[in-house]
Amino acid sequence: MKALRVSTSLLALSLCSGLAMAKVNSDEAAKLGGELTVVGAQTSGNAAGTIPAYTGGLPQDKGADPYKNVFADEKPLFVINPGNLAQYKANLTVGQQAMFAKYPKTYTMPVYKSHRTAKYPDFILKKAKMNATTAELLAGGNGLNNFDETVPFAIPQNGLEVIWNHVTRYRGGSVQINRAQVPVQRDGSFTAQKIRAQFTPPQYLKGGYDAEEDKNILFYYTSATKAPARLTGNVLLVHETIDQISEPRKAWQYNAGQRRVRRAPQVAYDAPNTEGMRTSDQVDMYNGAPNRYDWKLVGKKEIYIPYNAYKLMDKNSKYDDIITAGHINQDYTRYELHRVWHITATLKEGARHIYSRRDLYLDEDSWQISVADHYDSRGELWRVSEGHAMQFVNVNALWYVSITNYDLSSGRYMVELNSEERNAFKFGLQVKRKDFSTSAIRRSGKR
Repeated sequence: MKALRVSTSLLALSLCSGLAMAKVNSDEAAKLGGELTVVGAQTSGNAAGTIPAYTGGLPQDKGADPYKNVFADEKPLFVINPGNLAQYKANLTVGQQAMFAKYPKTYTMPVYKSHRTAKYPDFILKKAKMNATTAELLAGGNGLNNFDETVPFAIPQNGLEVIWNHVTRYRGGSVQINRAQVPVQRDGSFTAQKIRAQFTPPQYLKGGYDAEEDKNILFYYTSATKAPARLTGNVLLVHETIDQISEPRKAWQYNAGQRRVRRAPQVAYDAPNTEGMRTSDQVDMYNGAPNRYDWKLVGKKEIYIPYNAYKLMDKNSKYDDIITAGHINQDYTRYELHRVWHITATLKEGARHIYSRRDLYLDEDSWQISVADHYDSRGELWRVSEGHAMQFVNVNALWYVSITNYDLSSGRYMVELNSEERNAFKFGLQVKRKDFSTSAIRRSGKR
């Protein structure tokens, strides 16, 4: 096992932190692959029959078109609107309910039959099962020990373990993404920001994992701006560390206009991102060090969450049609009833962040955050985020094809979209460690 370990000094810190060790005993781990799936989801369906049993997800097909809508013939079971909202409130988050109040004339949620399509490769399942009996939280929950690549805590004991499962979840290995990040104004006007990103965990580098260089690296990442013209050529480089307290995230920015690379320590926590419409740690619904919050595991719930979002990836789905004033065109969305892990993050006393609290809802089959409600310093609901996901059958990974971040105060929002982009997701691209160097981003950042 290419374990990612931190020093024994951090182990000493963890023993004083008051956190229980996360690994479970062999009796508990024996549930994985039986009453629980290997990654810890409840295998059985619900009593009402509205959530099916897990039967393995969509089968892998390396040669398939992953964007083909395998549920194209299905129609909504019902559509939630302000008129019937009371009937479904128990299965909606506070933020989702607030969207109906904010946009009573236009906001709806089409609800379809639930399909548990998430599936991981066998080698990832093997690692997750091993991690369950070995992985530990360290340094107040800000690091991991005896952990191999993905899902450290299939049977979580607290909120910190749950958020680590999201942060470390499998996303298909090395992938290049061509995407539009779109800040949308109150009247629905927008200018899309086009980017090309490369996401590569060290296990998927050409040449493989290096026990010394990669021991505290979760993934390497670059994001190069392709449009609009005023931003073209700017590049962000990130070396994402696991323990960001002992070794903070390493980030650099190349400014094409100045032709200079500078360290970017501000790319973390609540630093503004995408014209201030989200924070840096809202990228991917949540990322980065968890140390500014107290994390609480509330428990399991049944929530209508975005799922099997094929319509948003249909090549005939144009941004001009998807993007409307206030929120995206909900006719392009699909919601299903799924069990989720509900955790809350409450800002620690003395810590700084624009969000005083966050309620996060994670899909049990993938450990991916599906819905996030964000509260301001007064404790009032401020922003609502949804991650519209689908299963990529070519690589056995569930991942976002769109993320929405709605600002209830301003009426503006930010949406990530991919349907108009050529080679939106290109998995398996071979890259080298040196491709994630400052000299590499200087060469790539050309106008």
